[in-house]
Amino acid sequence: MTTEDRLSTVDDLLARPFPSEEERTVPARGTWEGYHSSGQRHHMCVLKASRDFWDDRSEDVVEAAEEEIAAAFEALATALTSRWGGPEVVDLRPYLENETPAPEPISELCQLSGEMFVWHPGAGRWVALAVGQADSEFPILLLAAVGERSLL
Repeated sequence: MTTEDRLSTVDDLLARPFPSEEERTVPARGTWEGYHSSGQRHHMCVLKASRDFWDDRSEDVVEAAEEEIAAAFEALATALTSRWGGPEVVDLRPYLENETPAPEPISELCQLSGEMFVWHPGAGRWVALAVGQADSEFPILLLAAVGERSLL
């Protein structure tokens, strides 16, 4: 998937209505790209995923994966910034530490990442990008989310 493809996916998430019930699309075994979750006030998807690290957690393998995901993040963040201006950086750790569960997609994002970059394109919605990883053996993920303004 190219930066243009990822930008198109973000545009689709932004334009798509929120469903009345929770929905999840899990891709074929062995890949995270294409994972998607939606709910009454949000959409979230994996735009890019590195390989997993079950068999090889060597520094050069992990570093190459981190650089690849970081480059994809930077390219997409640059495109979104050219559209909507600089992002707001949101610290996700307080959501993880709070006794009250965070609303989706923030709850899912804070399980994977410590921060997200947020743009406010209008129409009462926000768009976020985050890089995360569930655990050191799992793939590194580039995530996009769209939510109602009231969720932040």
